[in-house]
Order: sequence, then structure tokens, then C-alpha cells
Amino acid sequence: MTEEADFYPVTPYGETKVQAEQGLSQLADDSFSPTYLRNATAYGASQRLRLDIVVNNLTAVALTTGEVRLQSDGTPWRPLVHIEDISRAFLAMLEAPRELVHDEAFNVGRSQDNVQVRDIAEMVRDAVPGSTLSIAEGAGPDLRDYRVDFAKLADTFPELTLRWNVRKGIDELVAAYAKHGLSYDDFTSSRFVRLRRIRELLSAGLLDEMLHRRDSDPFPPPGAVIAPERG
Repeated sequence: MTEEADFYPVTPYGETKVQAEQGLSQLADDSFSPTYLRNATAYGASQRLRLDIVVNNLTAVALTTGEVRLQSDGTPWRPLVHIEDISRAFLAMLEAPRELVHDEAFNVGRSQDNVQVRDIAEMVRDAVPGSTLSIAEGAGPDLRDYRVDFAKLADTFPELTLRWNVRKGIDELVAAYAKHGLSYDDFTSSRFVRLRRIRELLSAGLLDEMLHRRDSDPFPPPGAVIAPERG
């Protein structure tokens, strides 16, 4: 898939990405110059860690349970990119001449990091001593199955070097999880999983059905006990 490929979003999240690009493109003019960075699936250690993305997730499960568990059959393809390399691409765009990036889309990642989910799982198993690989009974292919062409980014920015590969990123995650004592309880809490956190805020009445805040008070930090409203 190049930047010119037709859009076929399979989730509401993907649909909003398409709508945002199309709407912003209509506003592009001499005084407004948008650029669209279509990042591959992110991974990497962070102070605001997310465990609901595939590399971070599989590595955390392996380290805290000793098992790499696949819910799909492992055949779908994923393009992957380290968060540090995403940041490098953002900086390159901000510093680029306008004529290179005005109303342009760029896939962000490296061609060699188009990998199948099974390959990710095997790399995680090899990086976490003693872990085993299993596939859920009756697992089928995931609808999110795609490979991405990153040639436009490389051709437009030949000086931009993306430095991380998937195995190196997995090793970084293993070391970070071990250093900070990541536990299975952390993994199953809302602290590092966005959807669980949203559901927690909805249940507490702090978000409405459109995910808008209901009051002006700051949200409690992830993991805080949220008391029910008194009526």
C-alpha cells in the first residue's frame, strides 16, 4: 500500500483518520499547510506506556506470564515503527521546505519492518527466556492485515535514518519492564490500556457518550479509585 492507495478502514478509529485527512486537505491553502503522517503501528518504552499495541502487549504478556498468546492465527501482516523513529519523522517534517510537504501524506516506517504477527510473537519468545508461544483455539485471521510501502518517505528525506528494528525494540521493552517491575496486575489494570481507562471514566460519569468531559475538574490519575456519584 502506497500513499495513493484507496482507503478501506475497518474500524471507526480508521474512519476518523480518513475523515480528518480529507477535511484538512480541503482547508489547505497558502496560509495553512497540513502534512499527514501515517505512522506504522507504534511500539517502544515510554513513561506513558501503552500496552494495547501489539509489540508492547505481547512482550508484556510474555514477561509477566511466561506465555506469548496470540488471539489471531498469526498470519496477518503489520507494519511496525518505534516511537523514537516516529519522532524523528515528525521533526523532519517540521524542518522541511514547504514545497516538499504541503498537503502531502507520508507512510512512516521501514519496509523491512512489515512483519507477520507470528514473527513478532516468535521474536518475543526468543527475547524472554523460558517463555512459550501459544495460539488461541479456533483463532482466525485478523481483519487488520496490510503491508505498507515506505519508499516516498525515504526518497523525499534521504537524510532521515530510522534506527530501530523490531527485535531491538523488543529487547528494549524487556529491559524496561524488568527494571520497573511490571507485574501482571499492572498489565490488567486501566493504567496502561486506553480502552479500559475510557470505560472507567464512562462508568464514573466523568465522560459522556461522545467522550466529552462532564465537568471542569481534572481527571483522576490512571489507577486511582473512583468513588460512585452520590445521588
